[in-house]
Amino acid sequence: MDKKKIPGFRTVPRTGVIYVMHKATALGFSYENPEWANLGQGAPEVGELEGAPPRMNEITIDPSRHEYGPVTGQVELRQKVADLYNELYRKNKKSKYTYENVSLAGGGRIALTRLAAALGNINMGHFLPDYTAYEELLSVFKAFIPIPILLDPELRYQIPLRHLRREVLGRGLKALLVSNPCNPTGQVVEGTQLHQWVEMATELRCSLIFDEFYSHYIYTGPTDGDPKMVSAAEYVNDVNEDPVVIVDGLTKNWRYPGWRISWTLAPKPVIDTIASAGSFLDGGANNPFQNHVLELLEPEHVIQETVATQRRFRAKRDYVLKRLHRMGIQVESEPTGTFYVWANLERLPEPLNDGISFFEAGLEEKVITVPGAFFDVDPERRRSSGRYRPYARISFGPKMETLEKGLDALERVINKHRGQTIVVPPANGYAADVEKTTIES
Repeated sequence: MDKKKIPGFRTVPRTGVIYVMHKATALGFSYENPEWANLGQGAPEVGELEGAPPRMNEITIDPSRHEYGPVTGQVELRQKVADLYNELYRKNKKSKYTYENVSLAGGGRIALTRLAAALGNINMGHFLPDYTAYEELLSVFKAFIPIPILLDPELRYQIPLRHLRREVLGRGLKALLVSNPCNPTGQVVEGTQLHQWVEMATELRCSLIFDEFYSHYIYTGPTDGDPKMVSAAEYVNDVNEDPVVIVDGLTKNWRYPGWRISWTLAPKPVIDTIASAGSFLDGGANNPFQNHVLELLEPEHVIQETVATQRRFRAKRDYVLKRLHRMGIQVESEPTGTFYVWANLERLPEPLNDGISFFEAGLEEKVITVPGAFFDVDPERRRSSGRYRPYARISFGPKMETLEKGLDALERVINKHRGQTIVVPPANGYAADVEKTTIES
């Protein structure tokens, strides 16, 4: 018997990001420590961007908002969310979202937890690899059975529609959880493909739950003019009939992760159900902040913010991909969304060809990555072997100077094991080529 175990409590695993941050912090990491570079972070840089609207750095709290707010959120903000989606994605649709199709929550994980608590005794599909926090989310609620669907790197971590239909029909799926764009692979389901998914969901009566937190980080659109944003809302025919649920919030697309404000768009019966779940799970989102979100959801503000974000993050993506390629790190499918690179380490010398060893070696050079094994979502540890040990997720969420520092550190880690190459970082940032000097081992 474990004497340290407290009666009645189980061991709850940390998510991948929390695990690596815990390890790094024990070795001296903090965001204030300039020696460290966090390439494992799941948040974007939050400061001013060229061309973006001014950041909201001061708020005034209405004293009446110190009270509890409604579990589903303030009606004014719920309607503002509905109006934004109608403006961006549903101008030519007869069926429009209203506040009754929107519920607010205290961040994405709370919103997804409400949905999980509201699901019935069903089979629910989820993809591999995918967001690490899904693992505990899919195991803590016992009403539904999580069914994994493996994505093939040879198909660019996409699944053909005919294969998806086969999974839904063959496994009797009644719901499917999808991060789109996908964390960690950075792949996007969009356009005709996304339209076909929504049509399939309606035809086969399988609810699609879309985690769209990275839906403004899209790199398949033009580099000037209006930005490209992706949402299943564009292809929903009837907002109260089509079984499509969308979760998003301020965390990534608006770059306000600490505000902990998210929303769920869904048919009204789903909103009613998750409101009941929220009443016992969390009680509602941050009430004082909600009225300050209204101006952030003005379409002009959203478009301006997204243009600036895509410009900055596209440049950072290209810089990181170039540096990783020169290190000999393989990227099977370049990210078309998010701010992550799903890196295959197999070509690196041992032991760096293992994501956990790569992470641990990086700590010695004060750089953080996330081992790929954390994205092998395996609720209740049903499988005996993992698939993604040779992978790592590398984030280009931080500022450029942090990326440069972190990638230089990874170069040093790899050079220690190869003993062949020193990389001299560019003097003028990502616009310059990386110079190489070969030395004796």
